Order: sequence, then structure tokens, then C-alpha cells
Amino acid sequence: MDAKFMNSLYPYQFFQLTYGPFHPTLSDREQFPFLYQMAPEDTSLPMAMVSLILHFSWNWVGLTISDNDQGIQFFSYLRTEMEKNILCFAFVNMIPLNIQLYKLRAEVYYNQILTSSSNVVIIYGETDSLLSASFRRWTSRGIKRIWVTTSQFDVTTSQSDPLTELFHGTLAFAHHHAEISGFRNFIQTLNPLKYSDEYLAGLEWMNFNCEVSASLCKTLRNCSSNSSLEWLIAQTFDMAFSDDSYDIYNAVYTMAHALHERLLQSVDNEEVHLSNCMKLYSLIRKAHFTNPVGDRVNMNQKEKLQPEYDIFQIWNFPNGLGLKVKIGMFSPYFPHRQQLHLYEDAIEWATGRRQMPPSVCSADCGPGFRKFRQEGMAACCFECSPCPENEISNDTNVDQCVKCPEDQYANAEHIHCIDKTVSSLTYEDPLGMALTLMALCFTAFTSVVLGIFIKHHDTPLVKANNRNLSYTLLVSLIFCFLCPLLFIGHPNAAKCILQQITFGVVFSVAVSTVLAKTVTVLLAFKVTTPGRRMRFYLIPRASNFIIVICTLIQIILCAIWLGVSPPFIEIDAKSEHSHIIIVCSKGSMIAFHCVLGYHGTLALGSFIVAFLARNLPDTFNEAKLLTFSMLVFFSVWVSFLPAYHSTKGKVMVAVEVFSILASSAGLLGCIFIPKCYIILLRPERNSLKKLREKASS
Repeated sequence: MDAKFMNSLYPYQFFQLTYGPFHPTLSDREQFPFLYQMAPEDTSLPMAMVSLILHFSWNWVGLTISDNDQGIQFFSYLRTEMEKNILCFAFVNMIPLNIQLYKLRAEVYYNQILTSSSNVVIIYGETDSLLSASFRRWTSRGIKRIWVTTSQFDVTTSQSDPLTELFHGTLAFAHHHAEISGFRNFIQTLNPLKYSDEYLAGLEWMNFNCEVSASLCKTLRNCSSNSSLEWLIAQTFDMAFSDDSYDIYNAVYTMAHALHERLLQSVDNEEVHLSNCMKLYSLIRKAHFTNPVGDRVNMNQKEKLQPEYDIFQIWNFPNGLGLKVKIGMFSPYFPHRQQLHLYEDAIEWATGRRQMPPSVCSADCGPGFRKFRQEGMAACCFECSPCPENEISNDTNVDQCVKCPEDQYANAEHIHCIDKTVSSLTYEDPLGMALTLMALCFTAFTSVVLGIFIKHHDTPLVKANNRNLSYTLLVSLIFCFLCPLLFIGHPNAAKCILQQITFGVVFSVAVSTVLAKTVTVLLAFKVTTPGRRMRFYLIPRASNFIIVICTLIQIILCAIWLGVSPPFIEIDAKSEHSHIIIVCSKGSMIAFHCVLGYHGTLALGSFIVAFLARNLPDTFNEAKLLTFSMLVFFSVWVSFLPAYHSTKGKVMVAVEVFSILASSAGLLGCIFIPKCYIILLRPERNSLKKLREKASS
């Protein structure tokens, strides 16, 4: 009955008990005061369907409903439940009630389902609706989907073999109720051909609940409509009414209880007025009893409990005969996440496997990836992007990757954080070993040169180039070559301070000695001419004053450095992916650059003085050698600055060590190698006679 017909009965005050799906419009007490719906309101049905969707890890489902009050109310409840659990609709089709409007849009609805990436479609409507006709049309045209619906919706199709597509079929929710007493005996004597009424022969209570072995149920494939159903009883099939039939069953018992109660009241009052509808209606509204199958029936709308649901996998056989395989149930009275209970064995038998096919908008983002949503995409739709550097994700579908701690690094797959290896520029490291070997070799070579100069200290070449300053320079170069050993090895606070202070002071001695040599050469030719009164500048101690004063200035700069911000141990966890580098930080970078700048100032002074004295006439004039040595010194340290600031960790330390070795080697090679060549290989040029011959010519 529809609402218009119900409304037409209102003036006559006919009391009505209706079966079929709960209709929200008919629940209006003011508009329909004498109408009572036997079916409970399906407020928990959306919750049950969402629980099933979550169980099978679906999140992308289609929805097709009738465009009426029932469909819209169901859609509202279902959308609320899906939004709570971050589930999405692939599409929503609302099938109109007007057949002309439906014909105009029928192909659109079909294409919507056909082209959708969703494998699951929820259908909610009535058996005699255009939605039912649409469903038959879609299945006949070969659309393979998992249809989730209710047992009140007609899901029988013309498929002849239910086992051809085990991954697709119909999952139906039906109100849970016990078996009707005597129904089994009735079915045992039933033959559909005895009934001329096709509707009677195709009643939904001809669907059977199979809870036995697969071998027994497979015999249904040979079932035909002209055979007696008596043989089914021997197979111990459980049989139950459909929801509509059960509502009628309860309606009959409700009327019986109300009439019985009215009769008892009339006997007590010695009067019988069974025609009084209002009194009968009052009794019906208050009726509550246990029906013969053991279910509680409460006619008070306000006290009516939410229904429980059985879940069926439906097989369709020829001539409209359907087989329901019960695969689980849903009860809203259990704790959250425990309301759905599925029979895994039954699912495996009914579908061929325990897992249903997937129905998701986007494939899962596995470990090592994170979900990335673009603007306008549904909450269930996303793209997967790898975790950024040094971040991991060890779960699926994470929104954000987790950054590894500084003492750990992400593996190549960005799944786990691995502890970093603590390292520094040690003697065991290949780079540290190479630099150590270079430092020791240069130290030994410089010591050999010093020995050569000491052995030939009385030769004109050694005397002419101020042997005391040469000794001082060679000794300072030995310390310059040994200085890198402080940079190699596991650093500590003392080594960090000694590195920079030793480097600053020792190099100041070396460069100031070069400056003293160049000044001595220049003065030797400029102020020693007859009649000059500046000869006192050439006393041996004058050059020593230059070295002491220049070195003292550097010591003062280093003292300020230590007082303001001294070097300290720094843990570098970022320079290398899998290592924690322990290095010595410079502390005050301004002080460090001041020390380097002072070295550059001394070198520049030496270069200018040596350049001015480069063409002075003397056999053993070393001004040209000093000029070239300062040019090499400048080249090394000018290259050092950009290289130093563009590297980190061990490489940064190695750059500084290499610059120390290279600049020291430049001074040694440019100043002393040519002299050693003459002393060792051309001794004839290292004689006073040769010097006089050169001077006279």
C-alpha cells in the first residue's frame, strides 16, 4: 500500500497493520494515527553494511537507490556512517519513480556502473520498483559486480549456473529471526506446479539457507521447477520466512493477542464490543509478547529494538529459484568492532576463497611510500609518493613519513631506520692513511734537507742565503708537516684546540721567516752601498726581531680566539648518509679567518719584497725563489677557501690538511730544492771562486 491509499482510509478510521520495508512517511502519527508498521526501521542497516565493507577492506563503493523517501533516508544514514570511517562513494544513482524519466536516463545509469572502477554496488529499493527492473537489466547485460542489498529486494536473475563467476554475486542483509514451526512440513508437501498463480510459486520463502557441506548444496544445480521439494528436507536445509512473510506472521499473532486481551476484558465487564476499533487499537499498541519461534514482539514504537541481520550469499538458479548461503550476521548490541561476525568457512565455500575481490579507489601505498592527495580528490583517492630522504614509513597508507633520528638513517627502501656508524678522519681510514703517509714523507724529506744544509753550512750558497734563517724555516716546515697529524684520529677537546693554535703559530713562524729572508736580501743590496748609514739594520738579530714580532701578533690573535669562542668537538650527522662524523668545529669562524688573513698578509708582504729584489745582481740571490714560493702559497690558500666551505665532515678536514701539506711543500720545493740541486749535483757552482768569477763578469 502507498501513502495515498493509506491516507484515503483515514476518515473511516480503519486500523492498519502493514508489512514490507519501513516507510518514514507512514511513521507520522498525526497523518496516520491508525497505521502501524510491523517492519522495524532499518537505522542499523547502514552500520551493518559499513561493517561488511570495512571487513573486506573496501573503500570505494557505488550506490543505487530509489528516488523516494525511503531511498533518501537510507542514503543519509549510509553517508553518515561512511564519512565516519573514511569510505567513499564512487557514484550515487537515484532511480526515479517516473517511468518516462527513467527511460531517458536508463543508459546513463548503466554506463555509470559499467565504467566505474568500483567492484561493489549497494542497492536499496523495493521489489516492484524500477530499480529492480534496472538490476535485472544490468545483470542480463553482463555487468559483474558484488551487489550488496537487502532480502526485500528482488535479486533473482536468469543466470543458469551460479558457479561460473565465484568472485561476483549478491550479498543480502535480512532481519534475523528463528525458523517458523511447521514450515518445514509445509515445504515438504509443496510442489510449485500445483499453483496456477505464478507469484505464489515464486514467493521469496522459496529461498533456502544452506549451512551444510558443499557436496550437498551443489546438487541444487540439477534442480528444476517441476520437481517436488520434498527431497530438500532430507538434506537438513534450514528454512525461514522472508522479512515480509515474517512481518505478516507477527501481525497475525499481534491481532490474535489483541483480540484475546479484548475478549478477556469484555468477559470481565460482562460485555462484548469487538467492533470498537479504538479500544482494539489501544490494545495492539500496548501488545508485547514472545511469538512461537521465541522472538520478542513489542508493538510500542518507542521501545522497539533495532533489528539484527543475517548476511547471505545468494545463488540464482533457473526459473527464479534462489539459494541463500548464510555467511554471517550483524548485531548492533555487541561492542564496537565486534558487531559483525562472518563464517569464514561459509565464505570460502560460497565464493571459492576467503577474500573478496578488492574495491578501492587507489591501490595501497606500501611501506616506504606515503599518501599524496591532490586537490579535489575524494578522501579515499590518493597517489603514492616515496618518502623523502632520511624518512621512513613501515605501514601501508600512511599520510606522513617519519623522520629518522639524527643518529640513524633510512635504508634504501625507506622502511627502517638504521643506526649510523660513528666515524672520523682516522689513521685507519684510507683518506686519513694517505694524508698521514704524505705528512710523514714530507717531514722526513724536510729533515733530510735540513741535514744537507747543516752538513754544507760552510759553503758559499748556504752562507749567502742566511743559513740561520734557512735553518729556522726548515725547522718550522718540519712542524708544518707534522701539524696535520693533529687533524687525523679521533678528536677530543685538547686536539681541537691544538690543531688550530699549532697551525696558526707554526705557519706564522714559517711565513715570517720567509719575510725576514726577503727583507734581508733587499736590504743587503739597497743599504750596504758605501756611505750609507743604515748598515746597522743588517745585524743578525734584526731578522730575528721580524720573526718574533710577527709570530707574537699571531699568538695574540690565537689567544683572543680561545677567549672568545675556542674550537670544540662537533657531531656532524648530516654530511654523510650512513655515518655520524665527529669533527672539530672552528668555534669562531671570524677568528679562524683572521688567522688565515694574517698568514695572507705576511705572505703578501713577503711576495712584494721578494718581487722588488728579484733582479738584484747576485749569484745566489734567492729573491726569485721566494717570489715563486709565495705565489704557490697564495694559490693554495685562495683555492682552500671555496673548497673548505663547500664540503662537510671528513672531506672538510681533509681539505684543510691537504692545504697545509701543499702550501708547506710549496715553500720547501720552491726555496730549497734548487739549492739542494746545486749542493748535491752541481758542487762546482757552490764555490767562492765561481762566485767571484760571476761577480767580476
